[in-house]
Amino acid sequence: MHELLMPKDDRKQLLLGNEAIVRGALEGNVRFVAAYPGTPSSEIIDRFYQVAAEAEVYVEYSVNEKVSMETACAAAVSGVRSLCSMKHVGLNVAADAFMTLAYVGVKAGMVIVVADDPSLHSSQNEQDNRYYAKMAGVPMLEPATPEEAKAMTLAALDLSEKYQIPVILRTTTRVNHCRAPVTLGSLPDESPKAKFTKDPFNLVVVPMVGRKLHLALLEKLQKLQKEAEESPLNHSTGDGRWGVITSGVSYLYVLDAVRELGLTDRVKILRVGFSYPHPRKTIANFLQGLEKVLVVEELEPFLEEIVKVVAQEEGLAVKIAGKGGGLIPRAFELDSAKVKQAMKTFWGIAYEAPRLFSVPELPQRPPNLCPGCPHRATYYSVKKVFGEEAVYPTDIGCYTLGLLPPLGMADFLICMGSSVATAGGFSKVLDQPVVAFIGDSTFFHGGLPGLVNAVSHDHRILLVILDNGTTAMTGHQPHPGVELTAEGKKAPKVSLEGIVRGCGAERVVTVNPLQTQKTQEALEQIRNQMKDPGVSVLISKSPCPLFERRMTHKKQKVVFKVDASCDLCKKCLTELGCPAFVWEQTPTRECIQINAALCSGCSVCAQMCKSIQPEKIST
Repeated sequence: MHELLMPKDDRKQLLLGNEAIVRGALEGNVRFVAAYPGTPSSEIIDRFYQVAAEAEVYVEYSVNEKVSMETACAAAVSGVRSLCSMKHVGLNVAADAFMTLAYVGVKAGMVIVVADDPSLHSSQNEQDNRYYAKMAGVPMLEPATPEEAKAMTLAALDLSEKYQIPVILRTTTRVNHCRAPVTLGSLPDESPKAKFTKDPFNLVVVPMVGRKLHLALLEKLQKLQKEAEESPLNHSTGDGRWGVITSGVSYLYVLDAVRELGLTDRVKILRVGFSYPHPRKTIANFLQGLEKVLVVEELEPFLEEIVKVVAQEEGLAVKIAGKGGGLIPRAFELDSAKVKQAMKTFWGIAYEAPRLFSVPELPQRPPNLCPGCPHRATYYSVKKVFGEEAVYPTDIGCYTLGLLPPLGMADFLICMGSSVATAGGFSKVLDQPVVAFIGDSTFFHGGLPGLVNAVSHDHRILLVILDNGTTAMTGHQPHPGVELTAEGKKAPKVSLEGIVRGCGAERVVTVNPLQTQKTQEALEQIRNQMKDPGVSVLISKSPCPLFERRMTHKKQKVVFKVDASCDLCKKCLTELGCPAFVWEQTPTRECIQINAALCSGCSVCAQMCKSIQPEKIST
């Protein structure tokens, strides 16, 4: 039995925040789950996939976030509780469905988990998705701990079902990836029977219906406002003339700061867990009698704005501050030290930051493509043929690391799928060759419309689809083009080449990038063809070595070593840059070695240098 399916027990279980969300959904009788993986939310769909059969839950890795929301809402409209999860930028992809779903509503509970990423640990921007709740008119809850993540998932399901509207559970990286004790509740025995009742004049959103549904949504928001005012998820503690209003993980930083500064008898804290609709009366009551209030939240002044509005409307002479003025920074994550510094400045209290012990700086470990990664081989060959002259739009995945030296194969990136469309734009205004890179999973997620557009407008581009047979960056999740499931079984497969040709691309070649000479010959032919308008596509197909070893348990037979004929030209370092290479420099000699423990045996380096030879691994 999986740990997330353990029966109710007096003991608490140590769970990740993401795992606690899964447990809460299971206790809430969620039977339909869909997601496209994206850090920091990936473990939600991964854990659901692991327990799906035993828990009798339908789970799918959807092709993108929009599709995940659309499939999940169909289940909820049919009376089956559902959940979809995504990272913050995923809600941009799903926004088209999300905004109108707020109008249409649901029949059974539906939770949308949106994981924001302050400090951009694994993301291209730092957007604050709390504003999406306000824009759509959808209620939002914000947990601070795994225990709360589980409890608020249950609360969100009940709230969603009561008001027939999807509910956002907004988390952040520290909530998703912290681990803490979680109390287990009871798991339901029976799943509901789905039933769809036809009701086109409430479910088919043409303008006439949309106008009516918008008014109904506004009525719901009035009721949800009262729900927020009465919610136990919003609560205050402490006493004094100073106040702090906070939400999410920032609440924990506030508790630490107040305790460590010895202010527990001087500071009142309002923790907002039901953060939209804003609990205006709760905020107004909290502000009564206070002199100065600090609003502590990560990223945008979402709470701060409403607190200032409430104070003005109530005619309260209380000084309110948060972002700016050297207090709470608007960018990146908070911590208790930043909060203490802000409290010192705002309240004028004595506080000396502790002196840290002097420790040597740790060596830098920049991210890098793994040894044997086929993406490195692809980049090496493309650069050999197209050189520095070409413009290289890239996309989101492991292969984005082609940005780094010595490869330097990334010139432009904005979002998932953007490489194809931006390549088309570059090709229409520049005389240089344009070569776009996109991964197999990302191509299915967001690259198809760009390819159709490029074909229909005769964009003169080369699209390189890096097909490593998995969604590698977020943990080897499946996608429509995979040949093996997560259990290593044969899976239904959508042919990449078939789809590309179906989109109208006629110049399509598939290569194994680990065969560098054949790859470069194919690229030379494509370069000659690019004198004429039109799209060329190179499918660079070779499995992710980490995924392949895990799925097939293939034994590595050879590693490579540098022999005595090496003349230290350093091309292996300056052109390929595999992390298995080691540059050794001593007072008596300089040499290049290959770390046998890292070498994957891919042979790409041996194809570029005669001084690199294979060596059998003894068994």
